[in-house]
Amino acid sequence: MATTTSAPAAPGALDRLQTRSEGQWAVVFRRFRRHRLAMVSLAVLILIFTASILAPWIAPFPRDDIGLNRTRLPPMSADPATGQLHILGTDHLGRDFFTRVIYAARVSLMVAVSVTTLVAIIGTTLGLLAGFFGSWVDNTISRIMEFVATIPDLPILLILSAIMIQNADLIVLPSWIIGPVAWIMAVPNREATQVALLILVLASLGWVGVARLMRGMVLQVREMQYIESARALGGSNAWILLKHVFPNAFPPLIVAFTLGLNGALVSEVAISFLGFGVQDPTPTWGNMMGFATSYMFNHPWMPLIPGLPIFLCSLAFNFIGDGLRDALDPRLKL
Repeated sequence: MATTTSAPAAPGALDRLQTRSEGQWAVVFRRFRRHRLAMVSLAVLILIFTASILAPWIAPFPRDDIGLNRTRLPPMSADPATGQLHILGTDHLGRDFFTRVIYAARVSLMVAVSVTTLVAIIGTTLGLLAGFFGSWVDNTISRIMEFVATIPDLPILLILSAIMIQNADLIVLPSWIIGPVAWIMAVPNREATQVALLILVLASLGWVGVARLMRGMVLQVREMQYIESARALGGSNAWILLKHVFPNAFPPLIVAFTLGLNGALVSEVAISFLGFGVQDPTPTWGNMMGFATSYMFNHPWMPLIPGLPIFLCSLAFNFIGDGLRDALDPRLKL
């Protein structure tokens, strides 16, 4: 009697079979989990975000507690008067570095997230309209993008920041803008106004890249057969745009958003470092580095303390962006 033996499954066959029963985002998440650097970076960001949120409860000292008898103490030093330990030392005014670093995370990360969100909204909207409708709509938006792209970013940002933030008391912003900023950061309205103005300044010139990316994706998607079928069934432009075009052009925007967080964070740090951003006593990682560089030769640890979280967040955003790009790349084997 003849016997039959089953051949072993080809490598990856079971994985591909399992993938067919999974949804698109389940596949993306499974791929992302395989990217170890991205997962470690995500854990680091969660830790930093959590510390910034819990700053009022975990900070050992008040944010602006000045002590001229304990200025520029090195890490793990005690207050000569009270004996209280300063884990990361103190700054030039005797304020606890650890306390100000975690409070500064609130400002710097909020600016990065808010700027990137505004940039994504503006760029996505204009890119969708330009790519989908074409004709004079595309021409008009494309000319605007070309004009904004020719503007030198850093000089204009410095000028706008200097004018607006230095005159924050004269600028009245709506309460629906100032209120959430003041509540999230637990600061007075004047400090919240400075942060809100910096967010608006950075977002005003940063949307062009997202708009071009979305326009290019929409130009590809709108030629697909299912778009023609939706038109033949009598679907309106708004319905086709939101139901079919945007969801299929959306994945690259996720990667752009993650990498944009890094760019927004570095921009905030650069502007505040040069003294044109949020002003002291509101701490940001940028203005803390700006003050620390004046003492870096005699006290080299001072610029390293705010510089380390900047480095970690920037690296983490890039690794997460790489992980998302690998997870969303349809050319990879499932």
